[in-house]
Order: sequence, then C-alpha cells, then structure tokens
Amino acid sequence: MKQLIALILMVTLAACQHTKDEPADTGLAGYDPHMIENQQQDCAARGGRFGQGGLSGRFVCYEDTEEGSKSCSSSNDCTGFCLARSKTCAPIKPLFGCNDVLGSSGAASTICLD
Repeated sequence: MKQLIALILMVTLAACQHTKDEPADTGLAGYDPHMIENQQQDCAARGGRFGQGGLSGRFVCYEDTEEGSKSCSSSNDCTGFCLARSKTCAPIKPLFGCNDVLGSSGAASTICLD
C-alpha cells in the first residue's frame, strides 16, 4: 500500500513539471514585450509620429489628416474633426483636449478626449 501511495505521489509531482519545450505560465497571456516597438514601427510606416499624449500619457500615433486646415461646415467634410471656431478640418488626429467641433449636421458641440 505504501508503495502504491508513493507511486501516485511521484506521478502527480511529475505531471506538475514543465517540459523544456513548454514555457512556464507567468499569468501574462498575450503579453508582447515588443508591443511599443511594433506600434512605433507601424506608426512610422503610415507616416505618423509616435509619442505620448493625453492626460494618461499613453503612446499614440499622431497622423496628419488628408484635408487638414481646409474649410469645413460639418464633420462629413473631414476625416478628423471639423473645428467649430475656425471652420477648418483638424490638421492631426487624435486631437486631445477639449475642442468645439461641428457634427454631421453642422451643429457645434464640445468634445473632450484624453
């Protein structure tokens, strides 16, 4: 009986051992240690500028808009925001902070992005 218990314990302990081919689970499934570098390369490939932004300081890709600084009367005229005060398309996106913008109907509203 003692031998049987010892055998069961050994088999149980052996099942807990990691093989050389299988890394130990660190609890960080999906974590990519090169995420920031990959995002930076993707941003540069799109012609953007990679940097920190907003109150949180997270990394973002700043991209020039196609029609930056052109006249607009609603958000339909821009790929980014249509700025209400100047009635021009925002020159970059994302545009952090609080900005008065024109919506799809041309009505002004304030949008705040962090």
